[in-house]
Amino acid sequence: MTLALFDLDNTLIAGDSDHLWGEFLLKHGHVEDEEFRQQNDAYYADYLRGELDMDAYLRFALEPLTYFTAAQLRQLHEQFMRESIEPIWLPKAEALVEQHRKLGHRLAVITATNRFIVEPIVDRFEIDDLICSEPEVIAGTYTGEFIGTPCYAEGKVTCMGEWLKKNPGENLDEAWFYSDSHNDLPLLSRVTNPVAVDPDEKLAEQAKKEGWAILSLR
Repeated sequence: MTLALFDLDNTLIAGDSDHLWGEFLLKHGHVEDEEFRQQNDAYYADYLRGELDMDAYLRFALEPLTYFTAAQLRQLHEQFMRESIEPIWLPKAEALVEQHRKLGHRLAVITATNRFIVEPIVDRFEIDDLICSEPEVIAGTYTGEFIGTPCYAEGKVTCMGEWLKKNPGENLDEAWFYSDSHNDLPLLSRVTNPVAVDPDEKLAEQAKKEGWAILSLR
C-alpha cells in the first residue's frame, strides 16, 4: 500500500502545537515564571534554525506533564484544542488527507512533537498511524522522560525505519511525504514524492533545486 506521510506542525495545521502548548500553560498559570516563556521561545527559535537540542527540549516540554493527573491532562488538552488548535485548523489540509484516503493510501503523521500533544490532533484527522516522540509513562503517570529515539531530523528517519519493521510489507516505494521544515530534509530525500508545504526558506530553496513539488494549504 502506498504511504502518505504528513508532518503536523506548520504543515497540516497553521502553527506549532508544541510551542503553543507551552504558551497555553503560561496563559493559564500552569507554569510559573518568565524563565519558562524564555526557554519555550528559545527552543522554538533553535528549531527554526535547525539547531535544536531535541533531548534537552523534550525534557523541558515533558516536565509539566508530571504536574497533573491523567484526568486533569485530558481536560487541559480538550481546552487546548478549543483555544489553540481550532484557530489554526486548515480545511485544505483536511481535503489533502481525504484525497489520499480516497486513493487507498495508508496515512501516517510523523512528527517531532510528543504523543500527548499530537495524538488528539491526529485523531481529528482520522489518521490511525502516528510516529512521534514518545513520552515515558509509568503506571499511567508521565515521568518527564522520553523513550526511544526522538522523532526529529535524522531521528525521524530512524523512527520511520522502526515503524516499517513493525509493519511488514510497507515501504517507502512511491511514498509521499509532506513537510514545511528543512529539519525534515533527511526523510524528504528518501521518499519518491517529497512535497514542500508552505516551506521555510531553506526547504523552499532545496525543493526548487531538486524539482520537488511545492504546495500551500493556507
